[in-house]
Amino acid sequence: MTLFIQHAHILTPDEVLEDGAVVVENGRLTAVAPSHTLTPPPNAQIIDATGQYLIPGLIDLQLNGGFGHDFTQDPGTIWKVARQLPQHGVTSFLPTIITAPLSVSQRGLDVLAQGSPAGFVGAAPLGLHIEGPFLNPAKKGAHNRAHIQPPSLTATRHWSATNGVALVTLAPEMPGALPLVEALAGRGVVVSAGHSMATLAEARAGFEAGIRYGTHLFNAMPPLHHREPGLVGALLTDERMTIGLIPDGIHVHPALVKMVWEGVARERLNFVTDAMGALGMPPGRYLLGDHEVYVSETTAQLADGTLAGSIISLDTALRQAIAYTESSLTAVLPTFTSVPARLLGLDHQLGHIRPGYLANMVLLSSTYRVNSTIINGIIINNIDENC
Repeated sequence: MTLFIQHAHILTPDEVLEDGAVVVENGRLTAVAPSHTLTPPPNAQIIDATGQYLIPGLIDLQLNGGFGHDFTQDPGTIWKVARQLPQHGVTSFLPTIITAPLSVSQRGLDVLAQGSPAGFVGAAPLGLHIEGPFLNPAKKGAHNRAHIQPPSLTATRHWSATNGVALVTLAPEMPGALPLVEALAGRGVVVSAGHSMATLAEARAGFEAGIRYGTHLFNAMPPLHHREPGLVGALLTDERMTIGLIPDGIHVHPALVKMVWEGVARERLNFVTDAMGALGMPPGRYLLGDHEVYVSETTAQLADGTLAGSIISLDTALRQAIAYTESSLTAVLPTFTSVPARLLGLDHQLGHIRPGYLANMVLLSSTYRVNSTIINGIIINNIDENC
């Protein structure tokens, strides 16, 4: 299929084309240029995108589930959720398995290894984000204490990027964590610090061992203190670190979002949702792992009030990040596209609108609402779970 989109306001996000056009052939971009310099190929489907933004597809590195499904409860629902994510501009994501018996993570890896079901059209899982079980029990958050265990080289000997493990969150201060960080990083896995009580020195030791990401900054870690900076201070001040942040206005106050935005290099910030199974669903009771979660119009909490993921979609997160930072779509966009692609080592094919890249893009309205999502050159509008 050949696709020709013209008269779009294109954010690549490396440059801005005020009146741009793209050509898509066989699922990849073959041309990106001002509209007046390109002509539609023969038999191309032509879209006039006047008044719309064309941006790279959004990437979510922390998604626990959605639309009534929880990945830790049932990893087999990954593809069901993936079908519906394009309605929120998401073209790729990391299904996140939280603290559970390690057999659950293996089932998730098996689901990905088996590949998508016949006729699947939706967001692409880029590997698993395994959040736990090697966490500090003192900062377990909504994770089940019964399943938290010490870091183990033996139990994770098969975890690698090749086998589908993209990102692992652990607490670097736990005994045995540093050898595991070194081993995972050596196998191409992005290792993240989170659910941790690490001191500044312990965090920096983890960074030296190979940690390159911070899971939901400020959440499930001690607050920043002027005499003990801890993990927050370590993440903010180390230029090697990419920082995950949830811009739902609940996990982190909007003023702190703006402070981080103004205080760190933009290429180090990655906004995520940490959404759970209630994403896209009405208020009620849902599961996060084996915990029952009480969901209102705005929050997801355990019975004791502990936050249990979010219910924000990634396109809403984009709009709120723009509002909280008092910045522009152009400035904020990389934190949802090129930054996560680079972290995963996939910025040669994702996160940009460039010739040769996968044709994963989103058409946004002037108010940054998703009009259409394009995945591998296929235009997707209204997504139904049963499609």
